[in-house]
Amino acid sequence: MSSGMKKYLFWFANEHLDFRINEIKSIVSLLNVDLKWLKTPYEDPFWIGELDSDESATKIASRSITVRYIIDLWSTAPSVSELHNELHGLSHSLLAPYSDASFKIKVEIFGKSQTQKEKLDKIESFNYLPLNGRVQLKNPELALQYIEYYGVDHSIAPLHPRELYFGRVVAQCQRDLISKHSLKKRKFIGNTSMDPQLSLIMANQAKISKGDLVFDPFVGSGSLLIAAAEFGGYVLGTDIDYLMLHGKSRPTRKQDRDKPRNNESVFCNMKQYQLEDHYIDIIVADSSLPLWRPDILFDAIITDPPYGMREAIEKVGCRKEEKRISEQHLPTHIPSKVVYPLCRLMSDLLDFAALHLTVGARLVTWLPIIRCEYDEKKLPHHDCLQLVGNSEQILSTTSSRRLLTYEKNKNFKPNSSSNGILYSEETFRERYYKYVEQLRKVKGCEKDS
Repeated sequence: MSSGMKKYLFWFANEHLDFRINEIKSIVSLLNVDLKWLKTPYEDPFWIGELDSDESATKIASRSITVRYIIDLWSTAPSVSELHNELHGLSHSLLAPYSDASFKIKVEIFGKSQTQKEKLDKIESFNYLPLNGRVQLKNPELALQYIEYYGVDHSIAPLHPRELYFGRVVAQCQRDLISKHSLKKRKFIGNTSMDPQLSLIMANQAKISKGDLVFDPFVGSGSLLIAAAEFGGYVLGTDIDYLMLHGKSRPTRKQDRDKPRNNESVFCNMKQYQLEDHYIDIIVADSSLPLWRPDILFDAIITDPPYGMREAIEKVGCRKEEKRISEQHLPTHIPSKVVYPLCRLMSDLLDFAALHLTVGARLVTWLPIIRCEYDEKKLPHHDCLQLVGNSEQILSTTSSRRLLTYEKNKNFKPNSSSNGILYSEETFRERYYKYVEQLRKVKGCEKDS
């Protein structure tokens, strides 16, 4: 172990596996914490790292959504006897500061079930620990955690644990925010409102901190702005969908379709979470025609562009070469729209980020993918932006979407170039159904043969 460093167990939630490392890297960078990983098994929820102090662990816990608890790791062993032997030798020095503190011992059997009696027997097996304080199940001064890990597949659990862990719980992470921001309880949602857990992960990967100016060019119902405001950002956004921003689109909840729609807006959502003081404004605008002065700068851009599946992917335009609107109709004219190819959308988005982000700030955005066609070399790129995070959320056997995190590493210049070459001029919808049709033909040929 490095000099002055202590081992800590990071107990991750058993979901969104591909997002764990990028979220923690972003948090560590944001908070300037020195973290060295010793064990980062991709599928396992238990990772071991080195930190200099409990204070650093608490800082990480104050932001992380993917982690459940951070534990000061006292012992890890492949068998019960080895774990207890090690604790016998260490317990007096480790527990000296807590000898008279109120305490509780928690038992977690991961990957296998246990009876209440088995759980109590495991707690009693630690009765040799020099703890003189009273047992207190709620808010004790000292919480000790014992974990038996059998693997992630409950259907083929081995007879004996793969690994055992024991330590002092240092901090609980921010998983409660997922329930707090649940879409089921939110006043205003749309067809593509982002899951609160992913929204908060995006805010972490954007390294949003108190006082940051955060922008979403495809704001929709504002889920990402809520997450950004939760971490102290001041938020604003734009969207081309007038009806959505004014709460006049078809209700997403079936039970609400015959009810009067009052107080449905992004601002009402912000007010619901007592975040209205972090709300700047929402503007109806076309992201392909930015309305900002060149000198306006944002501290983060987080967004979920439309893919053309559940929401249309459009920009202002007309198929006719010349179309003049009379002055009489201009005040009430609603511009027509045309398809906005995904490659152009991504190229415009990267250009906008390169121009309007401060150096060191981040763009966090989603990109839909046909899984068998994925090639990292074909991801959108820009001369002024470095790809620092790339995580996959699998949607089906054929498709997924990737959360891409770009960091601006130099100032924008007129000759800077971007490229969103993944799908050429096709929309994702066109490419997806073309691929599905190709699969059907292949399967049809296999049956005929």
